[in-house]
Amino acid sequence: MSVFLSFAFLAAILAHTGCNNQRRGPEASGRRFNRIQHGQCTYTFILPEQDGNCRESTTDQYNTNALQRDAPHVEQDFSSQKLQHLEHVMENYTQWLQKLENYIVENMKSEMVQLQQNAVQNHTATMLEIGTSLLSQTAEQTRKLTDVETQVLNQTSRLEIQLLENSLSTYKLEKQLLQQTHEILKIHEKNSLLEHRILEMEERHKEEMDTLKEEKENLQSLVTRQSNIIQELEKQLNKATSNNSVLQKQQLELMDTVHTLITLCSKEGGAKPSFLLKEEEKPFRDCADVYQSGFNKSGVYTIYINNVSDPKKVFCNMEIAGGGWTVIQHREDGSLDFQKNWKEYKMGFGSPSGEHWLGNEFIFAITSQRQYSLRIELMDWEGNRAYSQYDRFHIGNEKQNYRLYLKGHSGTAGKQSSLILHGAEFSTKDADNDNCMCKCALMLTGGWWFDACGPSNLNGMFYTAGQNHGKLNGIKWHYFKGPSYSLRSTTMMIRPLDF
Repeated sequence: MSVFLSFAFLAAILAHTGCNNQRRGPEASGRRFNRIQHGQCTYTFILPEQDGNCRESTTDQYNTNALQRDAPHVEQDFSSQKLQHLEHVMENYTQWLQKLENYIVENMKSEMVQLQQNAVQNHTATMLEIGTSLLSQTAEQTRKLTDVETQVLNQTSRLEIQLLENSLSTYKLEKQLLQQTHEILKIHEKNSLLEHRILEMEERHKEEMDTLKEEKENLQSLVTRQSNIIQELEKQLNKATSNNSVLQKQQLELMDTVHTLITLCSKEGGAKPSFLLKEEEKPFRDCADVYQSGFNKSGVYTIYINNVSDPKKVFCNMEIAGGGWTVIQHREDGSLDFQKNWKEYKMGFGSPSGEHWLGNEFIFAITSQRQYSLRIELMDWEGNRAYSQYDRFHIGNEKQNYRLYLKGHSGTAGKQSSLILHGAEFSTKDADNDNCMCKCALMLTGGWWFDACGPSNLNGMFYTAGQNHGKLNGIKWHYFKGPSYSLRSTTMMIRPLDF
């Protein structure tokens, strides 16, 4: 700003000295402005307009470059004078500009030095402020970087620990995976071996099935032939039975005749012949009578039961515990199915020489003749034998559902009785007389005095060796071999108490 004012002041002075007769007031409005650009600075000059009345400047002594001219002629026109005057003014301007340039250069040097000093001072102060600010910011950033570095280190440590834990977990998982892979390979090998064995078993099974089919066909043909033979034998047996019945009737008639003769002989005072006494003892009520008649070999005998019209064939055991036992039940090989109905258990089934049930009606009739004891012979699949014996035994009639009555237990087949001693009624698959809602005869199979399914059932399902364990519906006697052991053989037999 000061430079511009100085320039303006100098321009005003130069303008004043440029023309002595310069007009003022209204005439001074004809000024011109001239601007010169020098570097970054702009210079403005106010140039006055010269009129025709301006006289030639008396400063020719300053114009060293002026040409020497002759004295002007009076007759020069106004244009020539004007041109000369302008040339003179231009020369003056040129000199003025040179001086102004020198002045500006000298003043600019000092001002530039001052400006540079001020700029250096200001720059130094600014740099100090900036440096201080940068130092404080640097310290703050350093502190923040330290905190961040600490956090990064902590996080890095945690990540390293976690990485180690993950590595350990990965190692454990890989180890477990290897173990499982090894186990899977073992299982695969076992499966392959089992598949191979299964294929071999299937082949053998197929061969065995083919063989069994052939054997089955052979057995079927054999069974057919045997059935025909059995039918013929049954016909012959029926004929023999009918003949035997006729013979027995004839024997009874003969015995009546003998009794009549004996009566007549006794009245006449004669002695009884020995052959007549022997014939008199032949009608047997049970096997005890047979034994006492001199027949001491076990086998099938015919007995005559009170209140039973037809004679009954029974098996007599003459060897165990003194003999004289009438067998009412026998199991030995599973050849006979004991899952029968009420009527079949009433009248009996099977062969006296093999597996059979004598019949509830006949058991009731025999035990009604006199007092009987009961003996039950048992044998397991290991060959061990045991027995249970009851001093008193009899059953009720059909209206009483053949209710069981027992008294006085002893024997080696358990300290306690596996039969309900008193009051149990007989049940079959079609006659549920037990004390359980589950129908024991259907669940345990066979007909028996179940009560509430009880600890015994000698008429259950027959199981062979190796399959007789864990069978609740087998031939069981709880206090001998437990509730789920199926026995090999059983025999129930009765004998008069006074034998």
